[in-house]
Amino acid sequence: MTPIRAAELGVEPVSLAEMRTFLRLGSDETAEDGLVLALIAAARAAVETASRRLLRSARFRVPLQVWPRDGLLPLPLSPLVAVERVGLSGSSGVVEEIAPTTIRVGPDPWDATCLLFGSDLPTLDGRTALVEVIAGCGGNGPSVPEPLLQALRLTVADWFENRGDAGEAGEPRTLPPAAAGLAAACRRMRL
Repeated sequence: MTPIRAAELGVEPVSLAEMRTFLRLGSDETAEDGLVLALIAAARAAVETASRRLLRSARFRVPLQVWPRDGLLPLPLSPLVAVERVGLSGSSGVVEEIAPTTIRVGPDPWDATCLLFGSDLPTLDGRTALVEVIAGCGGNGPSVPEPLLQALRLTVADWFENRGDAGEAGEPRTLPPAAAGLAAACRRMRL
C-alpha cells in the first residue's frame, strides 16, 4: 500500500521574497526569480526525502483491498494531519462515501503516523476502500520546524551559487553538508 499524492494544498514553506533576502539579491535583480522558485521546489523535495517529513500540505489517497486486521495502518506520511474522506469503490467505478469517523489519525501524528480503524467498518466484498488523508506541514498541520526551514534555505543558496557545478547529467543534486545535518536531526525513523 503506497499513498498516492492526489493534490497539493499548501504553499512552499519559504517564499520567493524570503529567499531573495537570504540570497542577498537586490530589489532590481528579478531576472533570477524563476530560477529561485524552481530551486525552492526542488530543495523542498530533497529536504523532504532526507528528513522523511512533508514540508508542504497535501492530500493523499490510500487504496485498501482489505481492512487492517489489527485496526492499525502505519503510513509513511509525517506529519499526518487528518482523515478527509473515506469511500468504497466497486467495479463500476462509483465511489460510495462512508463516514470518515470510522477511521482516525493515531495519537502521535508526527513520529508514529498511523490510521486507527473502528470496528464498525463495512465489508469490502471485492470493493476497494479509498481513504483520503491530509499530511504535511502548513495549512491545518503543524508549522515546519526551524531546522528544516534552514536546511531548505541553505540548499537553495548552495544550488543557486553552484548552479554550474552539478555532477553528471541526470545525477540528482545532493544536500550540502550543513543542510544534510539539519535534515538528519529531524529525520523520521522507520520501524
